[in-house]
Amino acid sequence: MLTFSTGAIDSLDRPVMLVSLDGWFDVASAASQAVETFLDDDVAVVVGEIDPDPFYDFTQQRPLVSVDDGVRSIQWPVNEFLVQRHAGEHRDVVALIGVEPHLHWGTYVDAIVTVAEALGCEAVVTVGSAAEAIPHSRRPAVTGSSANAILASRLGLSQPSYQGITGVAGVLQAALETAGIPAVSLRVGVPHYLMNAEHPQAAAALALHLGHVLGVPMRTDFSDQVDSWRDVHDEIADGDDQLRMYVRMLEAEFDRRTEASIPSADDLAAEFEEFLDDLRDD
Repeated sequence: MLTFSTGAIDSLDRPVMLVSLDGWFDVASAASQAVETFLDDDVAVVVGEIDPDPFYDFTQQRPLVSVDDGVRSIQWPVNEFLVQRHAGEHRDVVALIGVEPHLHWGTYVDAIVTVAEALGCEAVVTVGSAAEAIPHSRRPAVTGSSANAILASRLGLSQPSYQGITGVAGVLQAALETAGIPAVSLRVGVPHYLMNAEHPQAAAALALHLGHVLGVPMRTDFSDQVDSWRDVHDEIADGDDQLRMYVRMLEAEFDRRTEASIPSADDLAAEFEEFLDDLRDD
């Protein structure tokens, strides 16, 4: 079920794994887009893949058929582990960009933990986006949590206190804690009234935060996408009197809140690196 090989790569430099899964925890695909900004298609190396067959109900996640030069092929859900090397001062990145499975979550999560351990990942960051009551006209805040008490304290994150239904990301966080791998969950909000539209501003906020914390360059400039989709979002809101009033109410509430629920990205970066340095000394 897991195909994995490190033969194509040498030992990695302080790797951190980023995980984004299409589905319940990736509204508007903001999380996947954020993780993809740290990968270069011409450089990133695929080192592993999770076989889709045991993990999906294909009446829900239907495969796609395509025709190229008269040849038909089937596209199944893809879960690939990619390695992005960085020469010099930047750490290497391992990324899993996949699709949240329907079945056998424990086995699926075990595969992720196996790869993280085999590649020597110093930490794993699950990245998500969720529908929230926030206005599209404001940059969404990035919030985070960690079950690791020391890491949570250093980064000013909350420790998970939620009780209720969860997704694969929640199961993975628990498995990583058991395996002794430091793990962080980062999430960005997407306006719930725009769930069927793209929201590059959310992806940009999440990617910018990740880039600062990890000390890894972001490879995508979201400026044009943000401006283009902001016009679309404004048009949607302006075309509905009730929605326009609702957005104004959200703006007022948003502006009253604290600027962010976690410290600045620069402060996080320093604390994150110090935490990992202490682990290496141990």
